[in-house]
Amino acid sequence: MSTKIHLAIDGLGRSRKLILGPGQQSDYAAAGLLLEGLKADVLIADKGYDADWLIKQAQDECGVAKVVIPARCRSKRGPRRDYDKELYKTRNKIERYFCRLKEWRRVLTRFEKKAANFLAFAKFAASIINYSITVNTP
Repeated sequence: MSTKIHLAIDGLGRSRKLILGPGQQSDYAAAGLLLEGLKADVLIADKGYDADWLIKQAQDECGVAKVVIPARCRSKRGPRRDYDKELYKTRNKIERYFCRLKEWRRVLTRFEKKAANFLAFAKFAASIINYSITVNTP
């Protein structure tokens, strides 16, 4: 069985929450769990997280003032939602974080057979990455 890592980061690029989900599950299905307990001013996500219920949850529970999620191409909601294209460019921080996480061979190849062990090692790697970001941030 495959797994998928879902990750939330802050503005400096440090992980705030890391959860594990089934590999066949869509991204926005785990987004509700990812948002629980987080507080943020802005939510930036890719098209895979485009859902009205997710935007409402982010605004109601997390105090998000601005949501930057481009609409999916085949959305049947009517007119497309506008988003801040300049702010959306900062989403590459999450892509860079995943690249750093995949530098850990044990995470990349998923050596661990049990999901709990894999999640524990992924969180360990994330803590080391967070430390290096914190130390190197002026």
